[in-house]
Amino acid sequence: MNLSWMAWTTPTAIFFITILSLLILMTIWELLSPGGGVRYGVLRFETTRGDRLFLSLLGSAFIHLAWLGFSDLNLWWAMGVSVCYALLVFRFV
Repeated sequence: MNLSWMAWTTPTAIFFITILSLLILMTIWELLSPGGGVRYGVLRFETTRGDRLFLSLLGSAFIHLAWLGFSDLNLWWAMGVSVCYALLVFRFV
């Protein structure tokens, strides 16, 4: 298969491996502890672990896009901000 059309750089590979790993870990977590850990956070609606993962990934995408648009700093800093954001989402949402 010829994948030369896509820029398979190390950060791109890490990105996709991370998302795949998160999905696998969340599946295992759900199998071990069914129910999704439903709770009401600061958004005042019911969220499960899967919802919080989705919000984390969506917010991280926006953080990275904003970083690319408004900053000349290395993209690894955006990843650090995204990890902090994800921790906050899983803690408070």
